[in-house]
Amino acid sequence: MGSQVSKQVERRKSIRTEKKALEELRQNAGQDFPCSDYRPPDRKNWMSNLGSERTRVNQIIWPGTHDSATNVIGIPFITRPFAQCQSLSIYEQLALGTRLLDIRIQENRLVCHGILSTYSVDVVFADIKKFLAETLSEIIIVEIRTEFGHEDPPDFDKYIVEQLGEYLIHNDDRVFEKTIAELLPKRVICIWKPRKSPAPKAGDPLWGGGYLKDNWIDTDLPSTKFESNLKFLSEQPPVTKRKYFYRVENTVTPKADNPILCVKPVTRRIRKFARLFINQSFAKGVADRLQVLSTDFIDDDFVDACVGLTSARIDGKA
Repeated sequence: MGSQVSKQVERRKSIRTEKKALEELRQNAGQDFPCSDYRPPDRKNWMSNLGSERTRVNQIIWPGTHDSATNVIGIPFITRPFAQCQSLSIYEQLALGTRLLDIRIQENRLVCHGILSTYSVDVVFADIKKFLAETLSEIIIVEIRTEFGHEDPPDFDKYIVEQLGEYLIHNDDRVFEKTIAELLPKRVICIWKPRKSPAPKAGDPLWGGGYLKDNWIDTDLPSTKFESNLKFLSEQPPVTKRKYFYRVENTVTPKADNPILCVKPVTRRIRKFARLFINQSFAKGVADRLQVLSTDFIDDDFVDACVGLTSARIDGKA
């Protein structure tokens, strides 16, 4: 018992030390970067506002959400705090400016996070189509994966195509160098990551899992995750020289050996340092590798940071 208490004391001390380290870095380095003061006049149409004819896919900083469809997962005040990573619906996230969605599913086509499930994936598709119907030139990336410990829904690749076929941008490496205008009226890059079913191939309506990469480390220590994100980002080629999307997840994860298991207070330890991360990517000389930046509980400031840097790239300022 005593050793367990001592372990928890040390864990809390480590968390405090790491939070303090990031705060001190922000105070010393600031969190400015090219066009960091940019505020899109209409977040729902921010790609259109930047200009679809001059915005190339590999110039975009894609604001993404982690475990996107968990806004009503579980039982309120009982299981929900342990699995909820977003408070907004899929439609609300897209209208706010989110342009990459992370959808986890199980064998019966319900969205899930671990052992907890929520609404049908049809709700996700309906929200996506509603958003696309209300906008003209916003491109979104939709990652759909079979959750760990679950089986692939039967013929799910065909089902995705049935639902989103008219919008799907087919698997083609040349997409990365194209402008948004060159892709229209197609507007969805859908990355399908099954566990056992055949992966999509070149030319298919869907994209395989190798087109969206990341380096996830499972930790609740904010500075550890922050530094890990910078390290792995530095190992990627610049966006103009690669044919895949690379995601940095500005998140930390509740750990079973720590008394705080609810997502929101844990992820808050790193969530507010998204602008600092962009700042430090410039300081470390790796900003040309940034592409997808993902978060829990996305908000307008996070979107604005991503759109601002996208604007800087388009205008040749970054």
